[in-house]
Amino acid sequence: MADTKTMTAAQRAYEEKRAKKAGLTLDRWLATKEADRAAEARAAAPPPPPKPEKKPGFFGRLLERAQKPL
Repeated sequence: MADTKTMTAAQRAYEEKRAKKAGLTLDRWLATKEADRAAEARAAAPPPPPKPEKKPGFFGRLLERAQKPL
């Protein structure tokens, strides 16, 4: 999060003006901006690859064999 201590006076004044316009406090405004950035980063990230299909277990293999014709 962009800490208010690391902002210059001009940046802080600008963000305060935008927060006031939105009806929020500066801290709350910065928190919402950070949450929006995080949501955009999650949306831009590729989805995880699908998990490989599990091999059938012992009983699954027995059921498959039992259903095959002789």
